[in-house]
Amino acid sequence: MTGFGSATNGGFTVEIRSLNHRYLDISIKMPPYMSKCEIPLRNILKGKFQRGRFDICITINRDQGTQLKVSRAMAQNIYTALVDLQKDLSIPGEIRIETIAGFREILMEDEPVYDFNKLYAAFHEAASKIEEMRVEEGKLLIKDLTDRVESLQDMSMKIIPLATEEVPRWREKLTERLRGIIDPEVIDNNRILQEASIIAEKLDISEELSRIGSHIKQFREILGSEAAIGKKLDFLIQEIGREVNTLAYKSCDYAISQLVVDMKTELEKIREQVQNIQ
Repeated sequence: MTGFGSATNGGFTVEIRSLNHRYLDISIKMPPYMSKCEIPLRNILKGKFQRGRFDICITINRDQGTQLKVSRAMAQNIYTALVDLQKDLSIPGEIRIETIAGFREILMEDEPVYDFNKLYAAFHEAASKIEEMRVEEGKLLIKDLTDRVESLQDMSMKIIPLATEEVPRWREKLTERLRGIIDPEVIDNNRILQEASIIAEKLDISEELSRIGSHIKQFREILGSEAAIGKKLDFLIQEIGREVNTLAYKSCDYAISQLVVDMKTELEKIREQVQNIQ
């Protein structure tokens, strides 16, 4: 699910953007000297979310400006080298502080001390804001999924009476074809019943419809759960899709085929939405 959260604490500014993703994918941009905080920050997100891509940007505001210090060892090395050079080249005069100060190597940035607990506090606050947004989006998503699953259930219920009529139609067609090529008086009715039985077994989709109904029931139950449900719904959608594909393979009835196409379309929409649920 999408979301945005930001917070500032102790000079630290945290911005988190969340996008839809099947898995948990975390990207953190922050100054190198904060690298030791990366794993704790990742763990904070892992404790709150199971899915989504999170792009995180952390900056620090330095109120006091950059602090510099002098490397005395480097200054001593430069002074000694200049004295030796002066002697070798017989250069008159004194080596003054202004000369040494011209070497940037003696100046170093003094790394300030930060309270990283304030960084974690800002991070928690920003992540909580995203969590609130995702909860609200999740309520709308569950409503949409519930409606789509109801539509899927209605389609499967429409197939049931059509499926019971399919076998008698095939038996009648088989009889008519045999009458067209064989003398009606020599038609073996037992043979027709045997062939009709084989066709009936191939065309029987009652088990598939029953399993679809069972999966849809589980889907509804999981939607009402407060735990992480995304992966469970993923699995059920795959199972329903497998049964619907079997319906398409077994049935030759036009009306059933049309309903199967509609079910596949609805399933694809459900699958896309399920990717957004953690």
